Amino acid sequence: MKVSVRVPATTANIGPGFDCLGMALPIYNTITIEETVLPGTGVNINVIADNSSIDELALEHIPLDENSLVYKAVEVLYNSIGQTPSELQITIKSGIPVARGLGSSASVIVGALIAANELLGRPADEPALLSIACEIEGHPDNVTPAFVGGLVISSQEDDGSVVYRKLNWPEEWAITVCVPDFELSTDIARSVLPKEVPMKDAVFNAQRMGMFIHAVSTSDSELMRIALKDRLHQPYRMKLIQGLDKILENLKHVESVLGCVLSGAGSSILVISEKNNLENIISIVKDTWADQNIKCEIKTLNVEPNGAAVVSED
Repeated sequence: MKVSVRVPATTANIGPGFDCLGMALPIYNTITIEETVLPGTGVNINVIADNSSIDELALEHIPLDENSLVYKAVEVLYNSIGQTPSELQITIKSGIPVARGLGSSASVIVGALIAANELLGRPADEPALLSIACEIEGHPDNVTPAFVGGLVISSQEDDGSVVYRKLNWPEEWAITVCVPDFELSTDIARSVLPKEVPMKDAVFNAQRMGMFIHAVSTSDSELMRIALKDRLHQPYRMKLIQGLDKILENLKHVESVLGCVLSGAGSSILVISEKNNLENIISIVKDTWADQNIKCEIKTLNVEPNGAAVVSED
């Protein structure tokens, strides 16, 4: 039996929503798990690029053994029902850029869990799978929208369960995803964050999070310009993203821009704007990075309303 699951990319944090806000985007990884007939072959993992924009060199650094996230996801699910994974061929068709803050690891975890769950006869429901995914990923902001799609606010509770609610993204707002040609590992991006933050910064983000939820609920552009500010992670990660300070400065002069934020931990950034003047926004980002000798790929995307889905079975 073979199961393939297509999983969308995700962008997390989106300004003030550190570790709790996430959004699915229409870029995809496909994870296929197939039961093999040869005993003793174990779990074999293969990663291939789904399109020409995926860096083959980056894919070569993805672990293909027991240290792989896809293996860990499968192993945890099998172990939860008292089994051990064996004789499986796992293929990751990678369309999501790696180490760019677009949820590539979350997509692999989610896809592997759903595919393995199908092979096992669906012993786990969505809450159980989400809980396992968060256990592996460490926080729910990427795995939850990868599962369910859309713009999602989520929390992992003390018992491991995940509580989430979807928010409706205003149709009149554009999301321009800017992906530079350099990687930034989540471990490095996490290492620059302080263990404690000033109370005033925590209050600042709580205020902006409330504003964010109201802004998207009412399509309030003026409020969104205030809401997209952050003091918990972006100020500390700015130095890791070459040219970001200049991009922010240059975008200040574009009236339609509501904000520019890191996508997850970076290195990608999101420009959130009204749907006019998009060519100018793209040109500013591209030219600013070009001045730093940085190439980039830029796309204006809609929110992906659907999460991970089984796309083939036999």
